[in-house]
Amino acid sequence: MKTVLVTGANGQLGHSIRQLAITYPQFTFLFTDVDTLDICDAVAVNTYVKEQSVDYILNCAAYTAVDKAEDDEQLCQSINCDAIRYLGEAAYAVGAKVIHVSTDYVFDGTHYLPYVETDETCPTSVYGCTKLAGEQALIAVCPDAVVIRTAWLYSEFGNNFVKTMLRLGAEREQLNVVFDQVGSPTYAGDLAYAMLTILDQAEKGSFVSGIYHYSNEGVCSWYDFALKIMELGSRNCHVLPIESKDYSAKANRPHFSVLNKAKIKKIYQVSVPHWEASLRKCIEKL
Repeated sequence: MKTVLVTGANGQLGHSIRQLAITYPQFTFLFTDVDTLDICDAVAVNTYVKEQSVDYILNCAAYTAVDKAEDDEQLCQSINCDAIRYLGEAAYAVGAKVIHVSTDYVFDGTHYLPYVETDETCPTSVYGCTKLAGEQALIAVCPDAVVIRTAWLYSEFGNNFVKTMLRLGAEREQLNVVFDQVGSPTYAGDLAYAMLTILDQAEKGSFVSGIYHYSNEGVCSWYDFALKIMELGSRNCHVLPIESKDYSAKANRPHFSVLNKAKIKKIYQVSVPHWEASLRKCIEKL
């Protein structure tokens, strides 16, 4: 039975993997977070991976406070880049494979077609820069790695846009939401399933390393997303569209970050639900 280390197990994605892990009895899962394994400690990471005879690492840990990162660059760099290198080095030392989650923020958002994996990266925020550096560091030290860039992650766990909109929709009569940032929401449960599908394929000898894109199908603005959340959540709150320039945020955000999923669908036969269907599923659970 192969051993799978899941880092960041208390986050949205980690929780989603926990829920699905029971359907993969061929693996032994080790769920860790900062209280049980500090991935910013290279010695601790190396020791843990060797002592637990880890075969796969699913890295769900990240510094994701995008605006706060602008003033907290050192910690953001430590978690999103340095720690990823440590995981890669530890994996390489024992012949383990890594599946790591990155972000659409590695792009500047000036594209007009869905981004493919080979498009030029150009992050415009500390968060985006550190996530790109993490991708590069991992690939440099651990060739047996899959990097999955995702976007607009939400779930029934933790803090996220969907839960915030549902809460504010119950508290307020009116909300302003930006309409000039366009992308594709991603339900963490769907991304978790995609990661476990890749894990399963790897056990069958079909592991193809490299960078992949995964978000739910379809395209919307944050404004459209908020409208649908209010509708499905039965919130009687009026949502008004505003421009990004009228919303105070410290970090730059991509105005267009739709991801092309053709590669992951072709190579790993991953199914990708439409964002509205997955949002409905999440809100029903909530």
